[in-house]
Amino acid sequence: MSAAMGTAWQTVTLGADDYDAIRALWEEAGLPIKRKGRDSREQFAAQMARGCQTVLGVRDAEGCLIGVVVATHDGRKGWINRLAVHPDHRRQGLGRYLIAQAEAALRAQGMQIVAALVEDWNEASLALFQATGYVLHRDIFYLTKRESDDV
Repeated sequence: MSAAMGTAWQTVTLGADDYDAIRALWEEAGLPIKRKGRDSREQFAAQMARGCQTVLGVRDAEGCLIGVVVATHDGRKGWINRLAVHPDHRRQGLGRYLIAQAEAALRAQGMQIVAALVEDWNEASLALFQATGYVLHRDIFYLTKRESDDV
């Protein structure tokens, strides 16, 4: 357990059975969701089954899911994805805490590099990652090739 401002946090490893609570938190936090693609229940379960994804959550004293982060890796680099904190629990250190937990999980899996992709409109997340030691690279371009806009 960890605590901030007198509130107890319980860190838990989440699974495919927790999908509804995770998706509800993503929606509450305002994360864009690809409902027919990578964020669908089926894709989430498939991602979990591959074994290269760890989903960590934080529950409050009442057991409500108030934060979640997805830590993935490709065997050589770790990635922090889908970091979400319930709006009622922001500005209490929970985002920093989730980043640290994701980093620890990835380092335990042998990752020496941890990266995050942050959309340019998400100034709060960009500031959070920079405040926790992440370096903004303006010399890298992100390119994708998608089967459809839904994935």
